[in-house]
Amino acid sequence: MAVAELELDAADGTGVRLGPVPGGPPLDTAPRDGGDQRFLALVRLRGRPVGTVVGRVRAGDDPASVLAEQAADEIVVPDAPDAPDAPDAPAASAAPERPAGDVPRATVVVATRERPGQLARALDSLLAQDHPDFEIVVVDNAPATGATRELIASAYAGRGVRYVLEPVPGLAAAHNRGVAVAGSEILAFTDDDVIADPHWLTALTRPFGEHPRPACVTGLILPARLTTPAQILLESHGGFAKGFTERRYDPAHPPADEPLFPFTAGRFGSGANMAFRAGPLRAIGGFDPATGTGTAAKGGDDLYAFVRLLAEGHPLHYTPDAIVWHHHRERWEDLCGQAYGYGAGLTASLTALLVRRPALLPPLLARLPRGLAHARAMTAARTAGAVGRTGVPGAHGASTHPWPRHLSRLERRGLLYGPLGYVRARLAVRGAPLPWEGA
Repeated sequence: MAVAELELDAADGTGVRLGPVPGGPPLDTAPRDGGDQRFLALVRLRGRPVGTVVGRVRAGDDPASVLAEQAADEIVVPDAPDAPDAPDAPAASAAPERPAGDVPRATVVVATRERPGQLARALDSLLAQDHPDFEIVVVDNAPATGATRELIASAYAGRGVRYVLEPVPGLAAAHNRGVAVAGSEILAFTDDDVIADPHWLTALTRPFGEHPRPACVTGLILPARLTTPAQILLESHGGFAKGFTERRYDPAHPPADEPLFPFTAGRFGSGANMAFRAGPLRAIGGFDPATGTGTAAKGGDDLYAFVRLLAEGHPLHYTPDAIVWHHHRERWEDLCGQAYGYGAGLTASLTALLVRRPALLPPLLARLPRGLAHARAMTAARTAGAVGRTGVPGAHGASTHPWPRHLSRLERRGLLYGPLGYVRARLAVRGAPLPWEGA
């Protein structure tokens, strides 16, 4: 399935256009077998992301025209302002139009372990950001070789990229090291397997300047490519996207459509695309080092931080304008591991919350019946016809995506394992101080 960007009304006057996504393969609009070509396209209007369309284009048809017609039928978009008269106006995809606001200085933290090729691709996209003032910190987490250090020294020395070593394994420990050495009040986090849209950091940090109170801002995560059954199936299950509507989650005004608020942390965003104010994040102790990929807990470090900040009274903000393109795992075995890790990370993060803030137990127990029903629904096997392993991505945020029974069982096993995994991980890091406590 080809992944593309569809601009409906470019600000430079070129109108509708279809192109490849950053970091994705070249856009091949001709189907290999002479039949239909399948597309997943991010739809933009003057650079602003407004939705996705999944469509088939017959051989000989113009993909841009076909997908634009489909987008007009499926996506409700605001009226576009008149195109600028200047022929050299910048392309909208490079800098979406937004209200003026302060863009604070930021530190971008990228945790990595033994993936120098992917890391280089991610760093190149970060160095191409249009944000006016930022630094990049690469945290090398419990490395087995010197490959990451050598990459930074040879290819990125003097380019605003700092190398930091964190010997304690685990994504949360790596992120905490980044928090300790960051030189900015705004801390952005992304992964080494993403490509950042050129406007990503500006869009992710702008809400901190426009809204004084948010402690966290999250953004949109879309697939960079869909070339294997495992990648397509993950996106069919909803992927990492959280929709195309800007949203504010305020504990002072709980959202009426979120009965499990604030414990449905996965609705707020994901760790590959998030930013925090350093003060509130440090005040809650940062990320729990007994959570996250690389620990026995399997995940949940981002979920823990989201809910913990909400529990302390801090609002969270979601903006679809901040886009990263994620390289989903290609192999079926990796997808199985992810399914198990999703379940384990969720209950591990909830366990961490109760251990570190026992006052959350009564509201959690009050939501437990609905929470169990929600967990059963989200991990249920869904065939959606006869899709099997080769599902077609559907509407993000829905619960009708194809999801094989095998993966459903793995997720539920992970849910049961999560509390035990957290206990094991906590014993492993017991007594370790937070990185900034001795700084």
